[in-house]
Amino acid sequence: MDEQLQRPIDQEQMKTEAVTRFMCTANHGFAPYAQEELRRIFGSVKSQVLVPGEVFLASLPGFANEIIAKLMGEPPIFLRHMFPAEWQFPAEAGEEEPAESAVQALVQFAEEELRLRCPDTRAAVTVQVRKGSDSIWSGSALELKEKIEGSWAEDSVQFVVRDADYILSVFAGGPCIYAGISKPEQNLSDWNGGAVRFQREEGQISRAKFKLLEAERTFGIDFAGFSRALDIGAAPGGWTSFLLERGLSVTAVDPAKMHPDLLANPRLTYLGKNADSVKFQTNEFDLLVCDMSWSPKLTARLVIDLLYSLVPGGTAVVTIKLLSKKPMALIKEITAMYLDARMQIVQAKQLFHNRDEITLYMIKY
Repeated sequence: MDEQLQRPIDQEQMKTEAVTRFMCTANHGFAPYAQEELRRIFGSVKSQVLVPGEVFLASLPGFANEIIAKLMGEPPIFLRHMFPAEWQFPAEAGEEEPAESAVQALVQFAEEELRLRCPDTRAAVTVQVRKGSDSIWSGSALELKEKIEGSWAEDSVQFVVRDADYILSVFAGGPCIYAGISKPEQNLSDWNGGAVRFQREEGQISRAKFKLLEAERTFGIDFAGFSRALDIGAAPGGWTSFLLERGLSVTAVDPAKMHPDLLANPRLTYLGKNADSVKFQTNEFDLLVCDMSWSPKLTARLVIDLLYSLVPGGTAVVTIKLLSKKPMALIKEITAMYLDARMQIVQAKQLFHNRDEITLYMIKY
């Protein structure tokens, strides 16, 4: 972990207790739950909302390397992206300074930090910029990004889109512009703001496919390594189409109609029935997926009743619809049901492509 990340931003507070600020992002409307997660993990958390329901600046007790290590070791459900807010312009909120003068100061900060972190190499750097609606920066986020990159000393860094050594994260929101430098894995997501974006393909059945694409990256699941999948509540076939593309044989269960383009695939078995009326052989599948828009408790019971068909060591990827006004309590109740059914919950995460839901990645004992 970088030595520079061990410096808390508030030097006065450092004399008594280390406090580090992070720019934190959740799916729209779920920032309060991300804040609650941080409170449960770190105790005292002070936060300033910059984009209601989505982006907030959190002051967490401890050094940055300790905080990051803790969150990487136990990934939070609702907090999808973070970066250390090491630099701020103006230095004090409320000061009157033109935003244009911020860029040179920001680049100077970044150049000095990168010289400290990699003095003998030309770092590969990704610049990620986001902007709030009430920002002091009047231009677009892209214009700010281009201005930052254009102000850098020639050949001092290599600007890249992916596979960076470091990410310079910038957020222009409210009366200030904030920035920090970190390694990609230290941000919980190496996508700008954790917004994992895929290009819609011609003939794509539904955007639900993006959930499995993101789960593949976030959870590190090699879907092509499975052979036989059961898709519960499959219609119209977004997840089924993804699994067929990965080379699996898929049994899709749903009384609703599947997309006609899928039905001719010889590796698809379509059962136009309710999931509670189908029977399979024991240990028939090595992957079970379910993305039903139904009661989360009833969905969990349906999945659990069909777990006999999943081989020991098999994988399940299931969404939980957060229909309750107390989603954290609901998640606790549903995960307890799966634990009682001898499922190991590897990770629970609200992916960028989840809306009012989270995704569970589980393995059967």
